[in-house]
Amino acid sequence: MQLATAAVLAASAAAADAVRIITLDPGHFHAALVQKTQLEGVSPEVSIYAPDGPELDRHLALIEGFNTRADNPTKWVTKVHKGDDFLERMLAEKPGNFVVISGNNARKSRYILECVKAGLNVLADKPMAINPEGMKLLEEAYRVAAEKKLLLLDIMTERHEITTMLQKEFSRFPEVFGQLDKGTPENPAVTKESVHHFSKLVNGAPLQRPPWFFDPAQQGEAIVDVTTHLADLVQWECFPNEIISDAEVKMISAKSWDTAITKEQFAKVTKLDAWPDYLKPMVGADDVLKTPANGAFTYTIRGIHAKVSVLWNFEAPPGTGDTHDSLMRGTKCSLHIRQGKEQNFKPILYIEPNSQQGDAWKSALDEAKKKIADRFPGVTLKELGGRYEVSIPDSYKLGHEAHFGQVTATYLGYLKGKPVPAWEVPNTLAKYRTLMQAWRMSR
Repeated sequence: MQLATAAVLAASAAAADAVRIITLDPGHFHAALVQKTQLEGVSPEVSIYAPDGPELDRHLALIEGFNTRADNPTKWVTKVHKGDDFLERMLAEKPGNFVVISGNNARKSRYILECVKAGLNVLADKPMAINPEGMKLLEEAYRVAAEKKLLLLDIMTERHEITTMLQKEFSRFPEVFGQLDKGTPENPAVTKESVHHFSKLVNGAPLQRPPWFFDPAQQGEAIVDVTTHLADLVQWECFPNEIISDAEVKMISAKSWDTAITKEQFAKVTKLDAWPDYLKPMVGADDVLKTPANGAFTYTIRGIHAKVSVLWNFEAPPGTGDTHDSLMRGTKCSLHIRQGKEQNFKPILYIEPNSQQGDAWKSALDEAKKKIADRFPGVTLKELGGRYEVSIPDSYKLGHEAHFGQVTATYLGYLKGKPVPAWEVPNTLAKYRTLMQAWRMSR
């Protein structure tokens, strides 16, 4: 696919020192979302190494859609290297500065390790490990990356979601929030629940899923997949700029359970009329697939009780989509992101006082609002019968797909010399070790 103009190629040649992207085996649509916007300081030439097949075709179609859209089209020049030896060729040729990895999760840990061994920086989609064996490879990859001074990070888009950012910011005002409550196993102080759907729209078109997305051996069980984001947010919001050690995380309970998928539903999102052999053991006599798509675990982190849970349904009701519910309970108020029918299925952050608060608390809230507005102009509060809705201008509501560009821009800043926060890598490892604790306990 050569969609470049002569001007684009000339600009690429002139930018010999620009960052160059390599995309490795892009089996998930997140790989394309890294390129949804043209990135400053990044060469338009992108090399893709992948096996031939429908997953590569869908990836290229998404990139072409970005290049040909009417509004602010991108100008990516795609160079495809396909064949069974794609990994060996990429490691030998290394035509770029960093590798984007988003695809079959069973291969991801090995891909990451091979890339850093070859001296390549890596930006990987979550999860970077789906079982203890993958975790060992990931730990080795981080050891090698540190030795070679390489940048290895996962794509944590939810840190850029505006209600989550403001939930974190308001919790930094002790006169308003108090201290983070410790909670109990039955009533955790921090809860995060995500509801996702197999059938959805991406870039305005129906998403086609690869059939392995339904296989826990290849995609990973829910308890080690989307929970990566939620466990990351617990650390990032509750203990900002602090390093979490393994000893500070203790698993209390963990479980996973199935979502039923009919053959008709499976065909709708995969375009396959028959079950692949690797899914047949999970198909019952009723010809319905039972895939372990849901997971939840409760744990303590520095003595604070937290619970994360992920639910997968086949399709959202009309007018709705994926949802997120997030609670941080302080000794003076709770900060609660709700995304239900009352909110028209759009995330809204509420400040909910624990009891009738006096003038001093309201004055402190007013001061906090002013300081928040200095950083986020236009953000204000609306009182709603004892609780406060955080009103956020639409300009901040970029949406999930746009967050991939924000994550990539942050990553590029690190590549160009901006210091990586001291907590980033140790907390990434702590996060994945937390998931491995949950994976073991769920069994």
